[in-house]
Amino acid sequence: MTNVDEIKIDLPPLSFEKCPESDDERNKRLAIEQLIAEGPENRIPIEELRKLALSDFGLVNDDLRRTLWPQLAGVDVTNLERVPTLAELQSHPEYNQVVLDVNRSLKRFPPGIPYEQRIALQDQLTVLILRVINKYPNLRYYQGYHDVAVTFLLVAGEEVAYAIMEELSTTHFSECMQETMEATQRRLMFIWPVVLFEQPELFQFLQRSSVGTLFALPWSQSILNEDCDMASVHCLLSKLPDDLPFEDLLKKSSKLYEKYSLTVIEKKVEELIKLEKEQRQLEERNRLRARSASSKPNYKLSKWFLNILTPKSLMMTTAVSIVVGICAYYYKNQYLAAGIS
Repeated sequence: MTNVDEIKIDLPPLSFEKCPESDDERNKRLAIEQLIAEGPENRIPIEELRKLALSDFGLVNDDLRRTLWPQLAGVDVTNLERVPTLAELQSHPEYNQVVLDVNRSLKRFPPGIPYEQRIALQDQLTVLILRVINKYPNLRYYQGYHDVAVTFLLVAGEEVAYAIMEELSTTHFSECMQETMEATQRRLMFIWPVVLFEQPELFQFLQRSSVGTLFALPWSQSILNEDCDMASVHCLLSKLPDDLPFEDLLKKSSKLYEKYSLTVIEKKVEELIKLEKEQRQLEERNRLRARSASSKPNYKLSKWFLNILTPKSLMMTTAVSIVVGICAYYYKNQYLAAGIS
């Protein structure tokens, strides 16, 4: 099964379990469908579309997402590229790592999906990822990229998913796909000013723990109850639950985004980076000072020894040494003469 086009044709469409619509969801769906029907070429003005995506219930369902996600990403679905086969991409140097990550993505597929269809989708996901990094050699694959790609694959299909991932990889994700993590680490530093402004106590705690850049802070009170050391805090932050209140988190994130200007955040990030650099330099100086002190001779002991090592004391110690040596030689000869060895 190397021809991805054949896989796509022979398999039935995916079937996701659908929850009943609430009245609010139904009203929003109908409003969006009307906007699509009335818009030129079934398109919604981009600013209005962004507001719809950020407001309650997002774009409501996968049918609407399949239509509107390409518009949000700014891709042309009428001009899609041919899908290559998996065999054409197996020589890529990052092929093995991509396959390993894709094979770990089982829980991202619909429950109860037939084995053959899951294998086919995993092949499509592998091809989707490799197509992007093969077309743009300057981009490097990172773990977690497949989680984004599989979302678009399951909703929009492999051709549209590739068009969206190509656009996002060369714009929004480009910092994360560089050869080094320098730009990504700096971007992650943007979390700290928000934490500082919103919860200073939590900020101070996390700084003392030396846990590093954080990706999520869903339960600050439980964090503050932990021991303030890197191992404990990192372990806690690594166990994010699967049932987070995503709607509420998205709303709060949007509010925080609007609350703090990028200029303010960037200024604070520079201050924190400078402070962190100075702290590292201070720690390094202290480390070198301690190492230097431990390698120096004990001058107090040396001085004491020199003070007591007068000519008279030197003669006395020498004399004692000679006497001890003579006694040892004498008694040894006595023992030998008596036949004692």
